[in-house]
Amino acid sequence: MATTEEVKKLAALARITVGKAELEKFTAEFDAILAYVGQLEKLDLPQGKGGEKPALRNVMRADGEPHTALAYTEKLSEQFPSREGDALSVKQIITHD
Repeated sequence: MATTEEVKKLAALARITVGKAELEKFTAEFDAILAYVGQLEKLDLPQGKGGEKPALRNVMRADGEPHTALAYTEKLSEQFPSREGDALSVKQIITHD
């Protein structure tokens, strides 16, 4: 069970201010979070060869054939309101005022 002192230390590390009225509430919530995360220890994960944990790996999709160059360029460029040479021009939305 978390203590109010531990919650105060965590709040200091997170650089947040926790009032005395909120301290008990946060202590109870912290306990509930730890109990929920503690359920991960109960998971029955598949074991690798020899009983050790399985090796982690990335699952990637197979590369397909890329589309032909410039296949969608004209369709996309038609959606812009105006052009300035080869550049597509859009309305300015950020100002420095």
